[in-house]
Amino acid sequence: MAGVLQRFEQRLEGVVTGAFARAFRSAVQPVEIASALQREIDNSAQVLSRDRRLVPNDFTVELSAQDFERLDPFGATLTDELGAMVREHVKEQRYTLAGGLNIVFVEAPDLGTGRFRVRSRTNASVRSASSSRMTDSAVRRSEAYVEVNGTRHPLTAAGLVIGRGSEADLRIDDPGISRRHCQLTVHDTGETVEVTVTDLGSTNGVVLNGHRVSASPVPTGSEIRLGNTTMTIRIGERES
Repeated sequence: MAGVLQRFEQRLEGVVTGAFARAFRSAVQPVEIASALQREIDNSAQVLSRDRRLVPNDFTVELSAQDFERLDPFGATLTDELGAMVREHVKEQRYTLAGGLNIVFVEAPDLGTGRFRVRSRTNASVRSASSSRMTDSAVRRSEAYVEVNGTRHPLTAAGLVIGRGSEADLRIDDPGISRRHCQLTVHDTGETVEVTVTDLGSTNGVVLNGHRVSASPVPTGSEIRLGNTTMTIRIGERES
């Protein structure tokens, strides 16, 4: 671990000059942030199997107003170097990232100068077999949709297969999700629209509102957890 931090400092020294160097005389030092990211990764690691441990891929570094003002102009360079450090640490520890790596800096009014926080979450990438334009149009017309990591995907009577494999209609890059994990289907009774979820023989199962199910109706607002990803079902809510 010390080696990763040392390499991070050496790389950063190669690009720190002038105003950049003066900014880093603030109370919060980049190596402190790098060390905190490593701790957050280690403390958040989840065991998937004997040889695989899943770690967060989305990090928010909260800074005081003064530290944020000093470091913000150099945020892109700093996040690039921190990203390289995180990937090295993940590789050395043989972790598995939940998805694409993302590190952002934000201002936190409740923090004093020299204080910072690191928050993390697992945020798997989501890809639909349909084009984004078709998906947006379909969501506006749909009676039901599933929301995953901030994006909405329409549900139809034909069914939406969710999984990690390329054959899934909605592909989620989550190592805890099977290649064909589950299917969401819409049933139009003429008076109401109903959604059902069916487990397609997944390894880790389907958890609906905290309970594992093999096949079940899904009320609007319900949360479905697949692997390390949580999604929400909405019925009768259309995009304006």
